Amino acid sequence: MSDIYTRLVSNVLFPLQERLKHHDTVKVRQGMEDSQWWPREQILALQAARLRAFLADIGAHVPYYRDLFAQTGFDPARVSGSADLQALPFLTKSVIRQNTDALRADDAQGLARFNTGGSSGEPLIFFIGTERVTHDVAAKWRATRWWDVDIGDPEIVVWGSPIELGTQDKVRLIRDKLMRTELLPAFEMSDARVEGFIARIREMRPRMLFGYPSAISHIAGYAEKKGIRLDDLGVKVVFVTSERLYDHQREVISRVFAAPVANGYGGRDAGFIAHACPSGSMHITAEDIVVEIIDGEGRVQPPGVAGEIVVTHLATRDYPFVRYRTGDVGVLSEDPCPCGRGLPVLSEIQGRSTDFVIAADGTVMHGLALIYVLRDIPGVASFKIVQETTTLTTVFVEPGPLFEADDVGRIQAGLKRRLGDAVTIDVKVVDVVPAEASGKFRYVISRVAA
Repeated sequence: MSDIYTRLVSNVLFPLQERLKHHDTVKVRQGMEDSQWWPREQILALQAARLRAFLADIGAHVPYYRDLFAQTGFDPARVSGSADLQALPFLTKSVIRQNTDALRADDAQGLARFNTGGSSGEPLIFFIGTERVTHDVAAKWRATRWWDVDIGDPEIVVWGSPIELGTQDKVRLIRDKLMRTELLPAFEMSDARVEGFIARIREMRPRMLFGYPSAISHIAGYAEKKGIRLDDLGVKVVFVTSERLYDHQREVISRVFAAPVANGYGGRDAGFIAHACPSGSMHITAEDIVVEIIDGEGRVQPPGVAGEIVVTHLATRDYPFVRYRTGDVGVLSEDPCPCGRGLPVLSEIQGRSTDFVIAADGTVMHGLALIYVLRDIPGVASFKIVQETTTLTTVFVEPGPLFEADDVGRIQAGLKRRLGDAVTIDVKVVDVVPAEASGKFRYVISRVAA
């Protein structure tokens, strides 16, 4: 049960903050609290009605879509469901770059400029309106409450995005103090910094943690190695997002904090797409988000078949994301969740398409095939694999106390077995394996699959 102060924050202070921002977050979340329990057909009917209204709106106010609909004869009024989206082209990062201004609604006000980190290429600049922010916050708030925690419960956030860290002004600090949330920057994870993080977590005794799985699992692993307990703090749940969650990360986080790990899937560009419930399903925020799965030729795939995740966000009328190609690979499921929610389920999120590597013979495989080679070598403390071309792969290795001279040869031999004997494996032994500019960490990056 939440305490009195948590109820004050979630029922009074946070709603007041949202009203001052002209966000109707509370109303949206309350609607979502109801609709999550509807039968799947009723949720999809709501989604279809919202989709039709959204497409009519952007057809009237967004120059790019006004022209597109006119050229193709697309009539939003005839839309009866998500299948009708297939008449429209995909939205890609290059299309957004070429039409940055034409994608802005002619009556949009107060748009905020954002960009993705560009870890696998050129950063993407786009804009987000108030409605999108409101709905994304409401969806995250709803999912938080699934785990018997709420806004106002003590929270530690392990994050590295310059957007969050660049706004640490006095107002933000006061607000965070009132909300009982504290930010630990994930940019630099030296032993001294991690020891400081662990001390702060023990002192604050948060009911929830939120952040990158790589950063939180690193903190957990370090605490365990040093014999520092974190399972006696009363942590109820650890929310992770923004990176692929690997099984070994989930296991160490859950063991060290004695708490379940709740995965969240989304991005700054595509929005909050899906959240894990306590029954283990990743529920799509279907009131706002239409998810399609496509193959390499752009054909929509049925449930149970893996493909690229394509997202239409129905709360983006100021700067629309319609059939946006995320570059992520996933699988939809038709199976109902034991939790009783009618929200559709993403049964698998396999990572970014750039987390897949291509062997010299053209075989496509998940980066996990390479990750396991490195993880099986006791002397490797940390690593990053970058597939530069089909004939060259660079491996950055941070050696641990058990590192041996012939480990470099073991890495090369292991990766050659998977990528091809003729592939050059360039192993670079470094003091620290660098994270991305955002503070995220990616074990595998393929510049071939991008």
